Amino acid sequence: MSQQQMVEEIKGWVYEAGERIKEKLQSPLIVEEKANKSDLVTNVDKETEAFFINKIRQHYPDDQILGEEGLADQVTDFGGRVWVIDPIDGTLNFVKQQDNFCTMIAVYEEGIGQLGFIYEIMRDELLWGGKGIGVFLNDQEIKDVPDMTLEKGLISVNTHMFLRNTYETQTVAMKSLGVRMIGCAGIGFKELIKGNQTAYISNLQPWDYAPAKVLIEELGLKIIALNGEPLDLRQKVPILGATPATFEEIQNRQN
Repeated sequence: MSQQQMVEEIKGWVYEAGERIKEKLQSPLIVEEKANKSDLVTNVDKETEAFFINKIRQHYPDDQILGEEGLADQVTDFGGRVWVIDPIDGTLNFVKQQDNFCTMIAVYEEGIGQLGFIYEIMRDELLWGGKGIGVFLNDQEIKDVPDMTLEKGLISVNTHMFLRNTYETQTVAMKSLGVRMIGCAGIGFKELIKGNQTAYISNLQPWDYAPAKVLIEELGLKIIALNGEPLDLRQKVPILGATPATFEEIQNRQN
């Protein structure tokens, strides 16, 4: 199968999952707490992850799958092809707002990102693309992202990192034109890639950043772990995604 055929296949899965999720919003959600009262999982998270796993198993039975809700593989070796699934990114928003959430998928081969998909379901906006094929918002290619400096753009940040000034998040954010706290990594990265903000800072699991990393690197934007660790999909890390100009400003401040 060609890369383009795989892209079209995954897009079909993502749109189908989006329709299923919207239908589920018409019924009461079954909500459980994970680590704390703001870290939630619902029946729809689990059903959506199972939906994607079933599709991947049917079409790519030899591949490994890393998923948020623990229904996939215990991936320790990222050789070969690995799929990374976040069935609903922004579950707290999903439960409380029924808005401001995404479903996301990434495809990595030998640890290198090949394809990424971020679908903001309630706005019907699919940000997708991959290594060597470009980045698209629905059918419109994104060719140039404005290289805004910190003071000329909005920055989206993790609430806890901002309040505690972890990695100088609050200090950096207050130098921007305005601060946003979206509560959804997919949207935070999506707004950066669309050129609507200059940076996104949060503490993220691999499934939170894997799709965006593919798209960001394809566009020449910057993404790093603020603790100096490699972004190898093995652990939760504090992440900075930014335009090159903002990235340089933040790096110079921290150095």
